[in-house]
Amino acid sequence: MRWDHLAENPTGAKESALFGTSAVTTRTFDTPEFRGITFHEVRARSILNRVPQGSRTPFTWTVNPYRGCTHACVYCFARRTHGYLDLDTGHGFDSQIVVKINAPELLRRQLAAPGWQGAHVAMGTNVDCYQRGEGRYRLMPGILQALRDRANPFSILTKGTLILRDLELLSQAAEVTEVGVSVSVGFVDDTLWRTVEPGTPSPARRLDIVRALGDRGIGCGVLMAPVIPFLGDHPDQLRATVGAIAAAGATSVTPLALHLRPGAREWFMSWLQQRHPQLVRRYERLYADGAYAPVWYQRRITRQVHELAAEFGIGPAGPGLPRRAARRPEAPGDAPDPERGPTQLTLL
Repeated sequence: MRWDHLAENPTGAKESALFGTSAVTTRTFDTPEFRGITFHEVRARSILNRVPQGSRTPFTWTVNPYRGCTHACVYCFARRTHGYLDLDTGHGFDSQIVVKINAPELLRRQLAAPGWQGAHVAMGTNVDCYQRGEGRYRLMPGILQALRDRANPFSILTKGTLILRDLELLSQAAEVTEVGVSVSVGFVDDTLWRTVEPGTPSPARRLDIVRALGDRGIGCGVLMAPVIPFLGDHPDQLRATVGAIAAAGATSVTPLALHLRPGAREWFMSWLQQRHPQLVRRYERLYADGAYAPVWYQRRITRQVHELAAEFGIGPAGPGLPRRAARRPEAPGDAPDPERGPTQLTLL
């Protein structure tokens, strides 16, 4: 298992064993919500990750306190990242969770570094920082406190209602810096939700986050993702979803068609073969040219959602952006060394 780059004090070897190394502590908890889940606790060397140059994302830095995700979304693009640690990208991604237990203090130290210029920090861009394990490990309060105390702008993208636990911290941070929150809701069809996002709160509960944040004066957008071809893209489904998003008081809605990158593609297609075998050939044709749906399909979905958004009185916006522009120009060498590791995948 390639865990050495996650260790606070690496041994220098390129590979180290998953077990029998002081860098990793493995735990299981005999409670219903964690049954079948294994947590691998590591002390990371760095928590600020620079997005690869040339990325289309509207941010440059990310913080990811977890790897793997108990939300178990069958389409999750981040599944491939588990392969970087020689872990299974299927069930293993859903049940083998890496926890960077020193994330809060490490972030506080890196934000205080002389070279850090207060760039926008995005969270939830790889796996959800408010997944189930956050209820036990409580890393996000310390992370939010560190960002608040440095008045450092940040954004969060989540499906997790655990974010409501931290409403007071988010409100405090919003008084001193730019705070952006987006919730991911690709559809409001409960049957589809139970099959493709089995470990997540329901879409209705996620939209409650939007309402709660609005009540605290924190605008919340919705990333309408993914729009799943042939299962969640019927005009009636799109209308129901955009209508529910508008009713929740979202400041924006941004559609994103399903994309199937390596790692996620194999897992999703296996699920599709079991659940909807009649759609397999249609998917093979639609995604014949790569991970993304054809441009004509993406444009069709975007047009339909934007028309519905205009009808319901909300508009499009980028996911996870702060409420006001807050990014500062960065020069090479202005920030502490980011975590050296595999390419960070993003939602765009």
